[in-house]
Amino acid sequence: MPDQPRNLFKKCLEYTDPQEARAQGFYPYFRRIDDTYGNYVICEGKRKIMIGSNNYLGLAQDDRVIEAACAAVRKYGAGCTGSRLLNGNISLHEQLEEELAHFLQREAVILFSTGFFANQGAITTLLEEGDAVLCDRENHASIIDGCMFSPGKLIPFKHNSATSLANRLKRLPAEAGKLVVMDAVFSMSGDIADLPPIVKAAKAAGAFLHIDEAHSLGVLGPKGRGVVHHFGLNDDVDIIMGTFSKSLGSMGGFVAGSTELINFLRHRSRCLIFTASLAPAVVGGVLKALQLLQEEPERIEQLWKNTHKMHEGFKSLGFQIGSTETPIVPILIGSEARAFQFSQRLYEEGVFATPAVYPAVRYGQAIVRTSYMATHTEEDLDQVLEIFERVARELGTFDDPAYSPSNLRKNVLDFSLSQQDGFQPFREDAGNTSSHGPELRPSSSRGCGEIPQT
Repeated sequence: MPDQPRNLFKKCLEYTDPQEARAQGFYPYFRRIDDTYGNYVICEGKRKIMIGSNNYLGLAQDDRVIEAACAAVRKYGAGCTGSRLLNGNISLHEQLEEELAHFLQREAVILFSTGFFANQGAITTLLEEGDAVLCDRENHASIIDGCMFSPGKLIPFKHNSATSLANRLKRLPAEAGKLVVMDAVFSMSGDIADLPPIVKAAKAAGAFLHIDEAHSLGVLGPKGRGVVHHFGLNDDVDIIMGTFSKSLGSMGGFVAGSTELINFLRHRSRCLIFTASLAPAVVGGVLKALQLLQEEPERIEQLWKNTHKMHEGFKSLGFQIGSTETPIVPILIGSEARAFQFSQRLYEEGVFATPAVYPAVRYGQAIVRTSYMATHTEEDLDQVLEIFERVARELGTFDDPAYSPSNLRKNVLDFSLSQQDGFQPFREDAGNTSSHGPELRPSSSRGCGEIPQT
């Protein structure tokens, strides 16, 4: 009997993790938000303090940004219905590119429909067969996918390690094209790229640098220009990539660099020329948000006041927050199941935050990822700390092996809780490897320049 073709949908039928998590009462994803105002969301008719958003400056709900988006819709319509190359290029796109280039002190900028496309489009378009792309092991998935899809050879290096990068570069042929790609602020751990020695190692080997400022634009650097400017390395970094879905409160992404680079991407990047351009509402809103970022520096100042308060607040309660130096504050929970349970209890108590588990973080080092906004009030933040402390005591968070001195757990994905907790395991083993590289590990102090202080 001839072999039957593999059923491509068999895996879909067998994938029951979400259903089992829902049945156990702690599925934390795709929560429906019915209304948003300020720092709060309405879910199932109840108000929750939002601490799971990347809306660092609170601009997504700013009335002036919303009105600018509406004005763009009234003038240009709901969408551009085509790619920039063909029929979807409007004057707002070019205006935003010019203003971003001026703000970042770069020759030119090109917009992409998403931040994911910006990374993927730049990396896959630049690299050729025989080139090498060196990727920090904790980079965002958009960077990793861009590296994997490119014709160049993907070479990971140890997280935030200039020594590891230098060692990898030494092994490459002198004639190979080399691109070093890394996040400026890492989205799970909240730590800052150690750019000065990274840049030094790259330049010594003749490598070019691509830095993703998604979580640092509007947060770090003079006037919120990002980590590259924070370290004074704008002349040494070849490509700056960023997004509009964090501090600028919308969606989309961009690549900034030389005129020649941007012209090349404009005409050769498949992620640009084969997708619809950013909608007018997005571009109009981002333009206004960029203006407000520059006109209202007190937003960044308040963001850092809130950030330092939460760093100190969580540590004083006994929580481990890893190596974060930014408004991204990962709260170590440990057990994957307890991270899901912890998030559910937060939700029930009026706090919206979500867990991150393997492969986003290390086995047995599950976190609740929190992030803070300039618009959070003292009352909001005090309430968050009080609820976290109460839930941690209730669930025995500080008794988890992740909080023990040895900090050792078996390398399995442990979604089981003990019988007395009333939960049953729904997945016990996910293997021992991760496509995202090694686990989330606290980094040593690196002297990352002057971080804003309160």
